[in-house]
Formats: sequence, structure tokens, C-alpha cells
Amino acid sequence: MTRLAVVTGGGTGIGKATAGMLAGEGFDVIIVGRRAEVLADAVKWIGPQATAVTADVSDPAQVPAVVEALAGRTVDVLVNNAGAYISGDEDTLGGVAARWRANLDSNVLSAVLTTTALLPRLRRPGGKIILTSSIAAQRGGGGPYSAAKAALHGYGLDLATSLGAEGITANVISPGYITDSEFFDGRMTPEGHQMRVDASLVKRAGVPDDIAETVRWLVGPGGGFVTGQIINVNGGTVLGR
Repeated sequence: MTRLAVVTGGGTGIGKATAGMLAGEGFDVIIVGRRAEVLADAVKWIGPQATAVTADVSDPAQVPAVVEALAGRTVDVLVNNAGAYISGDEDTLGGVAARWRANLDSNVLSAVLTTTALLPRLRRPGGKIILTSSIAAQRGGGGPYSAAKAALHGYGLDLATSLGAEGITANVISPGYITDSEFFDGRMTPEGHQMRVDASLVKRAGVPDDIAETVRWLVGPGGGFVTGQIINVNGGTVLGR
């Protein structure tokens, strides 16, 4: 039977590139996101192996729609890519709490709920869980977004520890500056772009395919002995440690 992958945040950017790569590797792919029209465009781009589920996976009431879309099939790969940098008014303690909760919900709870819901359906042995973090988790600068992405590191290590004996691997990919995504929509200046390019050792920005290729390695034969790792894909902007 054809292998199955689930990619949250699969309608744009890293998620879309990853879903397209997985389809090219022969997977059926379920892409999950909040915007039906964006998902529909992504399905057209990915091809007939892709189906879409419109759901906000930070909402416990909506995650079961992803499970239903499996139609009883086993999940070979789960890519928890949903997340966002969420700004907000921090002039009051209430505003601070609201912004922190929103970032934690979007970036952490989305991964926790999706993984928990799909865990019974993950292939044993051979299942792969991948979490998408950010360079902000390792160098700061993003406030609650940095903290939320850093929380995924601990969660990924916990998954690797608890599921390793069942033959399931869990790893975190931590991207650096990636263009061709919606992450910086309306927030990036030419000066900011150049600053980030100059900060990398290879003097270029990353693109979604850079992350998709890392996923290709992790879910392929070469990644079978890799688990519990934080994998930096940032052009050397932050060195490994």
C-alpha cells in the first residue's frame, strides 16, 4: 500500500514544499491548514496524491477531522509544521498573556494535539515525527515565538525518548531565514533581508526546498538511525551546539 504522510501548515511555504517533495517520493499526502482556498491551490500544485483537510490544529475540536481523513490508514510520516509569529498589544498584563497564549497555541499546542491524535495510527516500527522549530528558539529575538519554538525542542526529545522502543523516530528541524513563505509578509524590509543574508556563512537566504530536502533525508533510508535531534538548517547563521 502507498505510504501516507500528514503535513500541517501544508498550504504554503515550507509545508507546501515538503508535501510536494513527499508526493514526489511516492507518498499520499494529507495537507492540513486553516484556509480552504489556499489548501485547494496547494493540492493543484502538488498533484493527485494530495488531499486537504481544513482545520485549525490548535483547536481540540477540529483535530479529529484530520484523524477522520485517514480513513483508517496508517501514518508513515507526520510533519508538524503549523505555526506562526503572532504579534499583539503588550501594554497590559492581559495583552501579554493573550499574545503568549496565542503563540504557544499556534506553535506548540498545534503539534501536541495533532501528534497525540495521530499517535495510535503511526506506523510501528518505522513511523517518523518531524517538528518545525526556528532559529529564534536558539538565539532569541522573537519573544513568545522564540519561547514557543524552543518548547518544541523539549517536546521532540520527549517523543523520541518515549517512542524509540516502538520504532518511531522524532526529530526537530530548526530553519534559519527562509524566503518564499508567508512568515514575513508585511514585516520584511530590503535592509532586514540583506542583514539576514549577510549573517549567514553561505551568504544567501534559505528557501522552503532546503527544509523539504532535510525532511527527505529524515524520512528516507538514511534517516532511520536519527532520532532525538535538533537539526539546524540555517546557512551557518547559528552554529551547531
